[in-house]
Amino acid sequence: MVCVLILAAAAGAVAALLILRIWVVLRSRDFTPRESLSILVVAGSGGHTTEILRLLGSLSNAYSPRHYVIADTDEMSANKINSFELDRADRDPSNMYTKYYIHRIPRSREVRQSWPSTVFTTLHSMWLSFPLIHQVKPDLVLCNGPGTCVPICVSALLLGILGIKKVIIVYVESICRVETLSLSGKILFHLSDYFIVQWPALKEKYPKSVYLGRIV
Repeated sequence: MVCVLILAAAAGAVAALLILRIWVVLRSRDFTPRESLSILVVAGSGGHTTEILRLLGSLSNAYSPRHYVIADTDEMSANKINSFELDRADRDPSNMYTKYYIHRIPRSREVRQSWPSTVFTTLHSMWLSFPLIHQVKPDLVLCNGPGTCVPICVSALLLGILGIKKVIIVYVESICRVETLSLSGKILFHLSDYFIVQWPALKEKYPKSVYLGRIV
C-alpha cells in the first residue's frame, strides 16, 4: 500500500512539473533580436497555400532561410512555392541567394477520411514531424490552417518543453473564417504564441487573439 502511495505521489509530481513546464513555455515570449530568422511555413492544398504565400510576399529577406512543409501528396503547393520563390528572385536579385527548402510529411487527414481514423494518421504525421522540427530548429513557425500544421506546431512546442529551443508559433486564421474558427484554429488557439484573426467578429469571440484587419 505504501509503495502504491509513493508511486502515485511520484506520478503526481511528474505530472505537475510537466504542466508547469508547458505553462512556462506557452507564457514565454522573450526573443533575442537578430539579423535573420529561420522560418518554417506550413502550406496546405488550395487556398491555404495561396494565402500563406501572399503573406510571405510582404516579409523581408530577414526571414531566411525559409523552410516549407507540405503534405507528401501535395504537388500543387510545391509548384506554387517554387513559382513564388522564382518570382521573388526575379523581382529582387538579392533574393537569388536566399535559401529555401521544401519538406514533406504525411497528411494528418485526407479528404472524406473518417474522424476516428484521423487520430492515427495525425499521430503518424506527428511521429515524422518531430525529427524534422528537431533537425531544422526554426526560430518561427508560420501557418494558417491546413491539417498538416497541427503536428508541426505540437512538435515545435515539444522542442521548447524539452528545453531544446523555444520556437515562436504564429497562427493566421484564414480570411474565409468570418465568425467561427477552423478545427486547426480551435486546437492551436491555446498552443500558439500569436493567434491572428482577420475579422472583428472573431476578435470579439476570442479576445486573446490579435486583430490586424485583412492581411492577405
